[in-house]
Amino acid sequence: MGIQVEFNPDLALRNISEHKNGNRKEEECIPGKIKAGQTYAFLKIGQRNYWLQGQIPLVETKGNQQLSRPVAAVEILEAIHFMLDKKPFTKGKYKVVETFDPSDSKIHFDGFERIK
Repeated sequence: MGIQVEFNPDLALRNISEHKNGNRKEEECIPGKIKAGQTYAFLKIGQRNYWLQGQIPLVETKGNQQLSRPVAAVEILEAIHFMLDKKPFTKGKYKVVETFDPSDSKIHFDGFERIK
């Protein structure tokens, strides 16, 4: 048995409808209207590591690694690991740097490099 740690190149959260339907906590979802310059909380199951020295994509997940195109560029401000009901979780805060139009096909990231 080893230590299970996941390295995430993006912050993948659920649609806010998952919270409104009672399926997820609010911090597990992308807020309804995210705004550049605002700070939001996140919560993910598992022990996860995020890049803290630059911008990463915020994407919407439907589960099973089904991810949307980036909806925003964010900076992870803090990520904390903790145990809840004998399961590891990661919680933290992220700041939205820029939001993206979902209908725009422009590429915003090349790996970890932000394209402006």
